[in-house]
Amino acid sequence: MRGAREIAAVTDATFRLHPGESLALIGESGCGKSVLASALLGLLPGNARTEGHAWLSGGRAGDDRLDLLAADERTLARTVRGRRIGLVPQSPAAHLTPVRSIRSQLRETLRELAGRRDGEEAAAARAAFPADHLDRHPHQLSGGLAQRAATALALVGDAPLLLADEPTTGLDRELVDRTVDELRAQVDRGHTLLMITHDLAAAERIADRVAVMYAGRIVELADAKTFFGTPGPRHPYARGLLDALPERAFTPIPGMPPELGGLPAGCAFAPRCPRAADACAAVPPLTDGVACHHPRSDRA
Repeated sequence: MRGAREIAAVTDATFRLHPGESLALIGESGCGKSVLASALLGLLPGNARTEGHAWLSGGRAGDDRLDLLAADERTLARTVRGRRIGLVPQSPAAHLTPVRSIRSQLRETLRELAGRRDGEEAAAARAAFPADHLDRHPHQLSGGLAQRAATALALVGDAPLLLADEPTTGLDRELVDRTVDELRAQVDRGHTLLMITHDLAAAERIADRVAVMYAGRIVELADAKTFFGTPGPRHPYARGLLDALPERAFTPIPGMPPELGGLPAGCAFAPRCPRAADACAAVPPLTDGVACHHPRSDRA
């Protein structure tokens, strides 16, 4: 950044995703969720640096696994994006080409990713996009239909991994549920899904597992049923997210998230945490699914 400063937008993110599994990555805005997604797709800005590995297992043809962080642009563009990783974008309005019909965009994607010159109706049907809207332009679609169009484009290459970056932003509750159910249907057909969201209701509806991110670090990894049910989250921040929901305690987490360029020493959540103690002066490692010096137990 300016003045030769460096900001660690995502640090020590470690998780696995298996075929037919859905992982919801949740956390407040600015915690690094979308940066992680951009890193996996090779779409970080030019001044960004990555370290470590992001292994993508072999594709349908039995290809050797690929390190996404080490792959060059040619490899990512020709063999990964759309073919091995399908992106369901945060903003369909920005993702869809405004001067072309949905049919035209699907036709081009089918030609490039599947080598086909037809099949727009079948491609649209996979995302429950109505065939009688194919000749419409993006500005003629509702938010929900635009999201389905973007999802249909993401599914054309039959990519084994789907990456959905805030796919329900700006939608009303009915459309959120419908979009989430359509993505869950893809998981049930064998696709793997990484869904980035701040919508906890959507996460509960779709996820097999939950990863909670705070200030650039994953602070909890848990089974979704355990996380949203009993005994619930173990990290105080994750517990606070659920307690802030109107249908639960409706109690906000005190304070504000720190800026990534000015993180406190030690545990970044300590200034907002009721359990903070001297041990929190050191960064807690992710151990047994939680990064906290004082995780909650089943009884506390």
